Parts: sequence; C-alpha cells; structure tokens
Amino acid sequence: MDGDTIVLDNKARIRLRHVDAPELAFCGGTEAKNFLEKLSPPKTKIDIREQIIDQRGRATALIYTKKNRLINGLILESGWGRYHSDQTTAKETLKQKTKLAQEKFKGIFGKCVLTEPPQKDCLIKGNIDNNSPYVKRYYYLGCPQYKYAIIEADRGESWFCTINEAGKAGYSKAKNCPIQ
Repeated sequence: MDGDTIVLDNKARIRLRHVDAPELAFCGGTEAKNFLEKLSPPKTKIDIREQIIDQRGRATALIYTKKNRLINGLILESGWGRYHSDQTTAKETLKQKTKLAQEKFKGIFGKCVLTEPPQKDCLIKGNIDNNSPYVKRYYYLGCPQYKYAIIEADRGESWFCTINEAGKAGYSKAKNCPIQ
C-alpha cells in the first residue's frame, strides 16, 4: 500500500479517486502512506462508492469510513496528496480541500515544494511535465522559464549541480534555453 491505494482483505487494490500521492521513494511518500494507514487500518469497514476503472486499468473509487468520512478528502486536506481531476459527486469539495492545503503549506506543499537549492552552487532545476510524466526538462539561469520552474520533490523533481548530473537523471535541456 502507498498513500493513494488501499488493499482490501481479499488483496484487491483500490486507488483513491481524485488523489495522487507521492511514490514511496519521493518526498512525502512515506508520510502519505502512514497517514492513509492511520485512516484505514487492517479490518476497517469501508464503503466504496463511484468505483470506476482508470486509464491504466486500476480500480478507483471514493472511499468512506463507517463514520461516513471521505478518506480521499482527508488525504487531500492533510496535504499528503495532490488533487487529480476526475468526474465524481465530490469533485468540487476535493478540489477545495487541496487548495486549502496548498494555502496552508500542509504536507507535501510545505515539505516538498523546494524554492531554494540544497547547495548554493546547485542552481539547475529539473521539472517533470504535468501532462506527460515521461517528459523531463532542466532549466538553468538564463532560461526564460527558470524563475517560474518550481521543484516539487514529491513528484520526483530535483535541483542539480551540473547539466551532466541532470542528463544522467533523464532530464534534457528545455527547448527555449540559450546555449550555455
């Protein structure tokens, strides 16, 4: 289990609709997993609603506790997951919970959005495209988008000290960056 997937007693896995939690290896991944485990420990009775199969063939649903608390919303409210657009009866409520978590710098929004490099000489920003997680670009001082690039470590983004280091991590130079 991770921060956006529940494993049922019969070993079936259900992902939380509208929720994208960090992978375990990324910033906030362990915290998201631990938070979800507290909300739904083994043998917890849950109510599965609005279940669908996503584009990758995974079961996804809105998951409620026996006290009618929406686990998907609790994860987003805590900041340990990002809102993922979907069409459910809870869409607007869940979108708002994420917005509030961002505004209050809760969870990943406080811990994993890195505005300063870890070392003063490591100024290359590695970003992953929001629409295609396989497109990784790096930006250095002088790139037009440099000041707008934000490092979201919960998504696997990172600061780099050299272009070579960024390249080894699978990032390529952003197209509009000048030749260095």
